[in-house]
Amino acid sequence: MSTIRLYPQDTVALATADLKKGQTVVVDGDSITLLDDIPNAHKIALKDFEVGEAIRKYDNTIGYASKPIKKGQWIHEHNEVTGLGKSKEYTYEFNPISIFPGTSDKTFMGYDRADGGAGIRNHLAIISTVFCANGPLRKLSRMAEAKYPATENFDGIIAFDQEFGCSQTGTDLVTTCKIIAGIAKNANFGGVLLVSNGCEMAIPSVLKEYMGDYDENRIKTLTLQEVEDEFEVGMQLIDEIMDAMKDDKRTPININRLHIAMNCGGSDGYSGITANTLLGTFCDTMVKEGAIMNMTEVPEMMGAEHILMNRAADEKVFQDIVDMMYAYDAYFARYGEKAADNPTQGNKAGGLTTLEEKSLGCIQKGGHCAVMEVLKYGDRATKNGFILISGPGNDLAGVSGQIAAGAVLTIFTTGRGTPCGFAGPTFRLASNTALATRKSNWIDYDAGRLLTAKTPEEVEALNKELYDAIMATVNGEYRTRTEENGYYIMGALKDGVTL
Repeated sequence: MSTIRLYPQDTVALATADLKKGQTVVVDGDSITLLDDIPNAHKIALKDFEVGEAIRKYDNTIGYASKPIKKGQWIHEHNEVTGLGKSKEYTYEFNPISIFPGTSDKTFMGYDRADGGAGIRNHLAIISTVFCANGPLRKLSRMAEAKYPATENFDGIIAFDQEFGCSQTGTDLVTTCKIIAGIAKNANFGGVLLVSNGCEMAIPSVLKEYMGDYDENRIKTLTLQEVEDEFEVGMQLIDEIMDAMKDDKRTPININRLHIAMNCGGSDGYSGITANTLLGTFCDTMVKEGAIMNMTEVPEMMGAEHILMNRAADEKVFQDIVDMMYAYDAYFARYGEKAADNPTQGNKAGGLTTLEEKSLGCIQKGGHCAVMEVLKYGDRATKNGFILISGPGNDLAGVSGQIAAGAVLTIFTTGRGTPCGFAGPTFRLASNTALATRKSNWIDYDAGRLLTAKTPEEVEALNKELYDAIMATVNGEYRTRTEENGYYIMGALKDGVTL
């Protein structure tokens, strides 16, 4: 098999290997002589196109011919352009096959938190509230790691630096505070020490407005300017937090309290048909069982947003999705930028040409689930099932928003490869076997095998294997590559002036 046509109505096929000019390929019984070299994961024209004619993939328009294209030619940015940039109006046409949250007796082994959260890890997090505190925080975290190594029911210390926290105002400051507060209250952290300098904009008294109720035995604050020896006082506070955590143990928890984030980065032409497709099936399964599955990357919904809108659970959710899309259009316009510029050089080298094509692959992560809720960036989830979170395509800012919303595991798909971890365990799928083999120290699951699955039974076996691997991660039986490497980071969307 050297090509794939995803839908009968598609007017392009995907090359599954590097193909040469003059080579003949067969697509659905039609013999096509290639007029160009076609790189692996790139598109082949299945018909002649006139200028301005729509090009279809995923049974949707992914762009338009910018010049005449002959059957058998390579389709990419030299002869295809985006159709984005025009204002749109939307109509709600609910898709009746959408999957709503179900119920299940299934459980996972997690940490039952007093505020209703359910963690899959039990870390003590040391979180800086401002960049000024980063140096002392790093030293304090090393002292704490030496005193408190990981045990069966304690997963160790994680230190999170802060890039901002000061010289911020307005919505920008609010966003930073919401992300810090949301991550501090994430159920994976049995205890948290917030390290403040004492004069920043996001001082502890301000953060408390966003924290809501919390256990003061488990979340404490060290203000550097107020103590003579920050390391002595800091270790005293850590001792107190560790004492509060000493009896934490995994217990069976119903799966309806499991919250998982889905994200992608470094996508390629295979992402939407292997990794994201397998993840979409996993998402369907988890929603049927009652879990919470969240997805963000609003710019990477553009061109595919109509599909999500027609899976909105009701008219209100539909309007929330519409408002989210319009808000991101306004965000780009405010800075004089175009959403269509989203695909990176790596995306394009991997076979993705337009944002529409990237988005149609991106949303495969949501399977066929009904959208139950739309959250603003930094807000916490209140509904079970599949939810959308307003957030950027940028991996760090986006995933941080998903974790602040309550997700305790991030499942991250990639075609080009990235080692990045976030503020919790990250389970990474490779869209192609070459990446999974080359970067086995980054990748937890080779989704590229879906390309060679020839029968429904083989596909089902891969789906079950992925489900079992993710649940082993949830239950603490498997540590992800990012955990083994110690790669953790948090961040927030920056949108405003620096004072």
